[in-house]
Amino acid sequence: MKKYAIIVAGGKGLRMGNEIPKQFIPIGGVPILMRTIHAFYHFDADITIILALPADQQQYWYSLCREHHFEIPVTIVNGGETRYQSVKNALAEINTDGIIAVHDGVRPFISKNILALAYSTATEKGSAIPVIPITDSIRKISIDETSFACNRSDYCLVQTPQVFKAEWLRQAYSTPFRPDFTDDASVVEQHGFNIFTINGQRENIKITTPFDLIIAEALLKQ
Repeated sequence: MKKYAIIVAGGKGLRMGNEIPKQFIPIGGVPILMRTIHAFYHFDADITIILALPADQQQYWYSLCREHHFEIPVTIVNGGETRYQSVKNALAEINTDGIIAVHDGVRPFISKNILALAYSTATEKGSAIPVIPITDSIRKISIDETSFACNRSDYCLVQTPQVFKAEWLRQAYSTPFRPDFTDDASVVEQHGFNIFTINGQRENIKITTPFDLIIAEALLKQ
């Protein structure tokens, strides 16, 4: 089936303490967002990549593309005020059946193995999201500020790409926005579709803080 990738890049870099939006910060001399797009293109050169980017960042993106001679074909759509709206804007560009991955623009270390497993699982089952186990102890904090231990094996950490059959995603995103839509899986799940998980990877980090940049540079050296 035809593969699509919606890459959401709406960050402002506030937690980075940087004037440059986090997706444009270089690691190893190359902007994070370019490395993310490269990962999908090198997985499958025939994939259709749609980038949801705030309108006021698009000219800067084009200038970076010229500077880095970045020529991977990408369709640009306006990013929305929320991730939900950004994905919905990107979905308007997809008019055929297929399998759609939605990925964070600041997760540049996604591997070919995870992409292959995610797309194949979603083709078979309708959905696939990568998850990793929680290794720290976890506690739930009550309203009165007391807390109690939880069984960490009952929980997992969710990554992207989150991959779905195109029809599932279209139907799910016909639902009006709700504050509890924290990711694409939560949107699809509320529409009655099952969410299937696959094993993610620790290296598939989301770069949002200065500490994450240190980890990213270390990963590149490997």
